[in-house]
Amino acid sequence: MKIPKTTNRYCPYCRKKTEQKIKLVGTGFQRGTLTRGSKSRSRLRGLNRGMGNKGKWGSKPAQTKHKRKSKTTKKTNIMYTCKVCKKSKYQKKGKRAGKQIQE
Repeated sequence: MKIPKTTNRYCPYCRKKTEQKIKLVGTGFQRGTLTRGSKSRSRLRGLNRGMGNKGKWGSKPAQTKHKRKSKTTKKTNIMYTCKVCKKSKYQKKGKRAGKQIQE
């Protein structure tokens, strides 16, 4: 997915259409605290410590490089920066972009 470096779009701060610079930003990653396999939840249940078989947290067999990661591209968010007021607007829609901003 190729994106141009600048576009004309509405700026909510200037309240008019201005030229805006495009920057690709990472989506960020935050581990869920209450998901089924989360570390914090398992520690509250008393897992992953003490004696005996560690089960899910025990020793794992070695995995190949391809088995570890299935995705080929990462999701990226688009940040628009107004050239007039220099304020940034963040578009929170993550898109998979193999080829990034057009040169």
